Amino acid sequence: MGEAQRYIGAAERRARLALRQRLVGRARAGTPEEVAGSLVALHGTDPATVYLAVGARLADPATTVAETGRALYDDRSLVRMHGMRHTVFVFPTPLTAVVHASTGLAVAARERAKLLKDMAAAGAPDAAWLTEVEESVLAALARRGQATAAELAEDEPRLREQFAYAAGKTYEGVHTVSTRLLRVLGVEGKVVRGRPLGSWTSSQFRWAVAPEHPELDPARAQAELLGRWLAACGPATEADLKWWTGWRVTEVRAALAAIGARPVSLDEGTGWVSEGDADEVAAPGEPWAALLPGLDPTAMGWLRRDWYLAPQLRPRLFDRSGNVGPTVWWNGRVVGGWAQRPGGEIVWRLLDEEGVGREARAAIEEEAERLSGWVGTTRITPRFRTPLEKELAAGQDV
Repeated sequence: MGEAQRYIGAAERRARLALRQRLVGRARAGTPEEVAGSLVALHGTDPATVYLAVGARLADPATTVAETGRALYDDRSLVRMHGMRHTVFVFPTPLTAVVHASTGLAVAARERAKLLKDMAAAGAPDAAWLTEVEESVLAALARRGQATAAELAEDEPRLREQFAYAAGKTYEGVHTVSTRLLRVLGVEGKVVRGRPLGSWTSSQFRWAVAPEHPELDPARAQAELLGRWLAACGPATEADLKWWTGWRVTEVRAALAAIGARPVSLDEGTGWVSEGDADEVAAPGEPWAALLPGLDPTAMGWLRRDWYLAPQLRPRLFDRSGNVGPTVWWNGRVVGGWAQRPGGEIVWRLLDEEGVGREARAAIEEEAERLSGWVGTTRITPRFRTPLEKELAAGQDV
């Protein structure tokens, strides 16, 4: 008979989350690089999420904007690029080669094939023409350092070419070559998003040539990425791993075997931890509260979330596409949500008051003041708005 699997319950999973996701006071980080390294990836679809996720985990949040900007745009120690599930993330720069080989290559091949197919269907120029444009764009970007799509089109006017998309369909439209090509080049790891045109909340970016990185074996890269994620987020089920990576189940299983992952028993079935990580992790020893942004990597880290998010809370905290909004946490559980009103006030509301007494409310309010202190006069509107966030932002009370 095989060795019995150790049971890891919700309480221990919340303890691991508090410490490894740098949410409890004593585990907070000193730099954005430490935050990203601990979490493996920060969701980058909404630019504000990156800063808010970092600020929630820094020992000194007053440094959030300056230090995150430094890491992203001056030192390039963090890079915003496409990664798992064809989603934009921010990764530590040394991890970009791993992400590209483990997840980017397959997605990139599909994206380029789809672009060529759409162009052919519209009677647009062929693959050789697109290659010429691509080479010209990369050369222009190398000369400029960073540039917007409009600036690149000054150097390479063919970027302004348009072609019809999905003719005759309800979603018929017109695409510009620049929009589609820069997206493909991003997925292929040839370009990355650079400094925004506006403030740190802006979603309009310049483009830059991607940092050079070695070409890695995809299977080895998958093993390394999964190992890093399990160290930060384990235990996790096979379904969690498949969802987070976007890989086929055969790839997930091969990576688990390659890193010597160990099975454990969870409330939802068999989970996995890194080799040597099956020992019990004690509670952090201090209560903690957190206000995390929409799309925060902790709130979005697992497919199966009942151990930290009660199912009845989801309709208020998620949009129809499954994107989580701003959440309020107490001791490893989501207990409510928060928003910023037009005047700048940070407001929050509890949706689950079980075990949330006077101490918890005081701690949550302290976190709201902490957030307000470094956000200052900047106004934050999540890219993906959720029912509770809309209510709070509009000043609608229960």
